[in-house]
Amino acid sequence: MPGIVIIGAGFGGIGMGIALKQAGFHDFVILEKGDDLGGTWRDNQYPGCACDVPSPLYSYSFELNPDWSRLFAPQQEIWDYLRACARKYGLEEHIRYGVKVERVDWDDGARRWNVETVEHGELGGYRPRAVVSAGGALHLPNDPDIPGAARFGGTSFHSARWDHSCDLAGKRVAVIGTGASAIQFVPAVAEQAAHLTVFQRTPPWIHPRPDVEIPARMRAAFRKAPVTARALRDAIYLAMEARALGFTINPKLMAPLRAIAVRHLESQVADPGLRARLTPDYTIGCKRILLSSDYYPALQRPDVALVTDDVTGITETGVRTADGPEHPADVIVYATGFRVVESVTSLNVAGRDGRKLAPETLEAYRGVTAAGYPNFFMLLGPNTGLGHTSVVFMIESQIQHVLSCLRLLARSRADTIEVSEPAQRRYNDELQRRLRRAVWSEGGCRSWYLSPDGVNRTLWPGFTFEYWARPRRARRADYTVTAR
Repeated sequence: MPGIVIIGAGFGGIGMGIALKQAGFHDFVILEKGDDLGGTWRDNQYPGCACDVPSPLYSYSFELNPDWSRLFAPQQEIWDYLRACARKYGLEEHIRYGVKVERVDWDDGARRWNVETVEHGELGGYRPRAVVSAGGALHLPNDPDIPGAARFGGTSFHSARWDHSCDLAGKRVAVIGTGASAIQFVPAVAEQAAHLTVFQRTPPWIHPRPDVEIPARMRAAFRKAPVTARALRDAIYLAMEARALGFTINPKLMAPLRAIAVRHLESQVADPGLRARLTPDYTIGCKRILLSSDYYPALQRPDVALVTDDVTGITETGVRTADGPEHPADVIVYATGFRVVESVTSLNVAGRDGRKLAPETLEAYRGVTAAGYPNFFMLLGPNTGLGHTSVVFMIESQIQHVLSCLRLLARSRADTIEVSEPAQRRYNDELQRRLRRAVWSEGGCRSWYLSPDGVNRTLWPGFTFEYWARPRRARRADYTVTAR
């Protein structure tokens, strides 16, 4: 049996596997429920899917990619990049595909985890000493509970499960949702469909997308002199990091970002009525800032309609809204986001004394470890998401913390390592104090960042270099390390 089980083969799982091998830990497996690695970048294959973080920053720091074709890399290139990393660092022998984790239970007597799985339809299991949850935040589509959805007589699917067998040409298409995925695929769908209806609950703030092709000569320079690729990455990192001031220190500092968004809207939408419907009433940054230069033009096509009345139900032939009429549709695409907090709790993790990881109480120390869960680690766990820059940076910082804990175990010749309750409480009390003054709480919006009771269990309230500096090494005083 492997000593370490990693759950998920996206950026977190692949990065963790590489780090383990480089640190001399070879006794591990990566369990992947899909038939290929890639996580978010395998699942999301909708038209126009691409990164909304500049691609030079959207890679591992130890494996820069000199061959990004564009400043904002398309989905296929990111997926190919992850595959190349797995091949280069010899991870393929460690990955088990088609393995869905059903349950994770701590056996205190044996000092091991029971990982119950379904492998290609058959029950299976593993008994590792340590578990790393690396499923990512965007792998559980949020299927909305809309009355009548099951009665719809056409084709319907979530944007993260795009039905490529469905030809949209000549069809009436309804898109429910206007988040990060929708603004990427709406322009492409508008060009295919006979008519497109976009149902908007809350308008997003949108910045222009400064996407450009990276010239072949520049890519050649990056390959020949990697220091130039590193310099570009560092410059982009510093520029994006500066935005954290408004997000986390003082929402009033978001004014320059709001001015960019307002200018973009005014330059692309001439009609004052439509412009008003597309203008948010909350502080920019309270919800995710989106990037697009073709979304607003798409909404102004004669064969596209924007509906801002609440969706109240779905019939056999279309979508019904609060104003009464039915909007006919042959295809419905749900662009309704993901169940982010449940990304970890969906693993049905039960720790010491049967303690369950639950969405409504989920918290962790440094977003990585939790009291009551020995030898259990989370990548992109609670309060490690970002609103302003690349989460890959955060993942790498968390991986270093996991390695530090494993080294502590090895040096102590111990069986378990577990964060103490007082350390976790101090950390989260300070975290929530900082979050209460951030734009996500004070910006006047409701978002998936917040739980139903208004607690932010999703985002990190500071600079990423601050997070990087703190969790790299596990402080022995914050942990209980025990041997038999």
